[in-house]
Amino acid sequence: MENTFEDLGFAKLDMSRQKRTGANETIYCPGKTTEQLIEILKTFHNNKCSVLGTRCSEEKFLAAKQANIPVTFDAVSKIIKLINTAPGPLPGKIAVCTGGTADLPVAEEAAQTAEFFGAEVERYFDVGIAGIHRLFAKLDNIRSADIVIAVAGMEGALGSVITGLVDSPVIAVPTSVGYGASFNGIAPLLTMLNSCAEGMSVVNIDNGFGAGMLACRMLRRIGKTHD
Repeated sequence: MENTFEDLGFAKLDMSRQKRTGANETIYCPGKTTEQLIEILKTFHNNKCSVLGTRCSEEKFLAAKQANIPVTFDAVSKIIKLINTAPGPLPGKIAVCTGGTADLPVAEEAAQTAEFFGAEVERYFDVGIAGIHRLFAKLDNIRSADIVIAVAGMEGALGSVITGLVDSPVIAVPTSVGYGASFNGIAPLLTMLNSCAEGMSVVNIDNGFGAGMLACRMLRRIGKTHD
């Protein structure tokens, strides 16, 4: 298998990841200077590679635009996108659910990551268990999805509740939303890890990107199975 990378000195950009894993490299924007991010984006663009960047600041996005890089930016998820070639559509559908509106940034990171890599995503926001009738009102739609991503902070019970109501795999994402005893996401993380509802996997705190990527890999395998 061919493994190629572009060596920029401060970064080695993986140009063959799509061939190995089905998805191009993703840029984690924090910790990089604006100049470094622009050089990375330019290199991917010159190689006609599409690339997604997470946790990008608006200032870095505007600098990239001023450098004539054709990027787009979403202020909620903090995702920056460079699209040179649209991905092929993945089979199936993902439902992204949140406990509350405060979970939206992480949920949008998951949803937009999945969409960037070709998935169809439906959003069901603010369906937390404090008003569980809101979840039940959307339950038939959620059940129609092939994969459910459940994003919740506070005590993090949404993932367990949904997993007990659907037959599709559930990816639970704990968020750092909550009061002091939620310990910046530790409490919902432990709730999700200790769930007795079978069929739920858990990613790290606030890791919407990881949830979106996992869902895409699952759908990609579904597509290969049906080929």
